Amino acid sequence: MSIEKETSEKLEQQPQANPQDAHELETPEHQEEQEHEEEADYSHFTRQDFVKLIESVLHESDFKKVDALLRDTRPLVDEMKEADRQAGLEKFLADGGDEADFDFKYDEWIERYDAAYRLLKDKKAKHFAELEKQKDKNLARKEEILEKLRHLVDGEESTTSINALKTLQTEWKEIGQVPASQAKTLWANYNALLDRFYDNRSIYFELKELDRKKNLEAKLELCQRAESLAKETQVKEAIKQLNELHEEYRHLGPVPKEEQEALWQRFKAASDAIYARRKVYLDEIKGELDKNMTLKSALGDKVAAFASFTSDRINEWNAKTKELMEIQKQWEAIGGLPREHSKEVNKKFWGGFKSFFHNKNEFFKNLEGLRQENLTRKQALVAKAQEWAESKEWDKASNALKQLQQDWKAIGPVPEKFRDSVYNEFKQACDLFFTNLRNRNSEEQKGFEVNLKNKEAVCAKIEALAAEKSGNTDALTQLVDEFTKIGFVPRNAMKSIQRKFHDAVEHFIAAAPDLDDVNKERLRLSIELGIAGHDPMAKRKLSNKENDVRRKIKEVEDNIALWRNNLEFFANSKTADKLREEFDVKIAKAKEELSALKEQLRLLRSIE
Repeated sequence: MSIEKETSEKLEQQPQANPQDAHELETPEHQEEQEHEEEADYSHFTRQDFVKLIESVLHESDFKKVDALLRDTRPLVDEMKEADRQAGLEKFLADGGDEADFDFKYDEWIERYDAAYRLLKDKKAKHFAELEKQKDKNLARKEEILEKLRHLVDGEESTTSINALKTLQTEWKEIGQVPASQAKTLWANYNALLDRFYDNRSIYFELKELDRKKNLEAKLELCQRAESLAKETQVKEAIKQLNELHEEYRHLGPVPKEEQEALWQRFKAASDAIYARRKVYLDEIKGELDKNMTLKSALGDKVAAFASFTSDRINEWNAKTKELMEIQKQWEAIGGLPREHSKEVNKKFWGGFKSFFHNKNEFFKNLEGLRQENLTRKQALVAKAQEWAESKEWDKASNALKQLQQDWKAIGPVPEKFRDSVYNEFKQACDLFFTNLRNRNSEEQKGFEVNLKNKEAVCAKIEALAAEKSGNTDALTQLVDEFTKIGFVPRNAMKSIQRKFHDAVEHFIAAAPDLDDVNKERLRLSIELGIAGHDPMAKRKLSNKENDVRRKIKEVEDNIALWRNNLEFFANSKTADKLREEFDVKIAKAKEELSALKEQLRLLRSIE
């Protein structure tokens, strides 16, 4: 049996090699710490926040902290990247692109995050590779110390052997970690050789006791530091410091046996107090994560309904997209999920999300054929617009182009690469015609202004003629004829010039000394119907006026006959006299109106 194996078995049996001193961290609370890592809340982080966070640890030497940060933030950033890519793909397809040609470039913040992520991964890999190399070197150095210890243990006792032992112990402590597979055996052999050294020398108990007292003082200080952590407000920081204290406690040697249990219980009690606070903290986080899971599961159910959505209208797809993006905002506003359910809930939500956009992309692919057809129809409208562009048939061309513009609006979108060019061709043709039309209208407007001044001058002449009170109807007829032959006036002056003309004519008729009422009325009708001015429409106007008067005469005669017939039914009525009186008044007024209408008809016939 080898010395190491023999001494290892002895170490397990001897009280001074209590495993509790070698493995202080293996407590239930510490195991819980190893199994449950705190999850930071990144639910409200923007991409800028993630970049600042990851860049802040580029020079961090605690790679456990770095690894946890990368593990927690990477999925969230990947979700952002996927959402960006989907949105970019959707726009690319909506603009007429082919998915096979889609090449998406992420924004500056995503690029910076990815660059920092790769750098940290490389640094971490390099660090742990160096660490493993160092552990191998440490193993070799500790094995050399073990060999020296064997020589020291088996050698002759001298006054310098204790100093040599202390030197080897110091060297052993200064050496860092070794590969985990070798650590326990190495530690056991080291302690076994120390025990053999003290067993073989007369000063063993004295030196061991002295060493234990020093260890006792050191562990008492660790207990005080552990107890002071109760004042630390940040649970995470308290746990970090406590782990460091456990690591120190573990590497300190044994203490006097009578103090050993009480000391450990004191240190454990301080640790338990911190772990109790951590349990409350983790329970709170778990409650929050469970609440988040309920909310996100509900959103997953909502998104699942989008996966089966279908429509043949772009605006309905866009409306649904807007709804889905609002749900995504709600999703992103909610915090993290319990790790054991995270994959399931995320898969449910993002599965529905991706299915919707897949269906939408298929819709836009099918829409491309329709857009090509729309392009052909719009190109036909361009050709028609170009035919009318330089036409001088102003009204006909204007109406035709306005109809083409309505037809254009009714046609749906065309492929994106032709949208501007085909529209510009159509617009140029329309603009050419309407620019020419505006120029023509501008010239016409100037002519209308001249006509207005000429008509105002004629009205002034009629007013002057009326002021003479000569009754010269021939001169009036010439002026009316001159007024009629003048062309159009501006639209906003039409009513005012007609009023001025009518007032001037009435002033003349009223001032004419030799005209009786019949001739005055005949003159009014003649001017009104355009007879005096030789209006080409005069005969038609005269005929229409005569028919209108005849219709009114018949209507009045019918009313008189009806009222007379009604009077016979009231003969035996108690109120017959009163009713007869009312109808007599109506009939009398109707007769007066009838007489005036017949006189007007007679005048119209005389004008003919």
